Amino acid sequence: MTMESDSTDRPASPAAAPLLQARNSAAFWAATGRSRGHEVIRRRGLLAVAGDERAGLRILIQEPDLDPDEVAEVGELLRRAVGPVTVEDPFSSTDLGHLGMRTWQMPVMLRPPGPVDAPALDVVRVRNPEDLRAAERVVIEGFELDGFEPHRPGELFPEALVEHPGVDVFLASIDGVTAGAGVSVVAGGVASHYWIATSASFRSRGVGRAVMLGALAGVADLPATLTASKLGRPLYESLGYTVAAPSTWWSAPSGTA
Repeated sequence: MTMESDSTDRPASPAAAPLLQARNSAAFWAATGRSRGHEVIRRRGLLAVAGDERAGLRILIQEPDLDPDEVAEVGELLRRAVGPVTVEDPFSSTDLGHLGMRTWQMPVMLRPPGPVDAPALDVVRVRNPEDLRAAERVVIEGFELDGFEPHRPGELFPEALVEHPGVDVFLASIDGVTAGAGVSVVAGGVASHYWIATSASFRSRGVGRAVMLGALAGVADLPATLTASKLGRPLYESLGYTVAAPSTWWSAPSGTA
């Protein structure tokens, strides 16, 4: 079963990739927000999850043509934010420069349906709280999520998150020791992947590849998108992803004045 999502009614072409990524990210973050008990705000052109001082505010631009009221609401949400702020615009079409945030770009990547190799390491879909906590710790470490330190079990990945249809967490291990983790989301007939992380103790040992292959195995018949970091892009290209469009990100340590 897949997660509910707004239908795009568009083929999985490079031109459509920003919209496909926008919709999948919105589905993932809405599920994350609800599982944490945070406020989820949905508008025509954006989805926002207003969290606490540790989780912060996440805004996901959903259309390339935000109207003035929606841009103003972004500013108001930032002013009310009580923690770190992240805004993701896969269309790179909304100018938020007046809000004084740091900005950078990462590519939206697209993979057509197709077979994948079996992972070379042990990769399992998380089924129990113990494995979910292990995945949570790897992601906090791998992404240096200092805002989630000291670690509070269940804060990043509440158990309710993996109860949402379409959301799966994967865990890779080497000799029985947790080595990597990641999240796979299927929504609106498209798969996407988030928080692909490797423990510092196991870097350069194919862990990220194994996590991706394990996550792709069950969705190989679907188009897949993701937003890639500079370090992650070569891995994703080797798995059949190609760059479709630039995604613009904005961030601030807390709400703006």
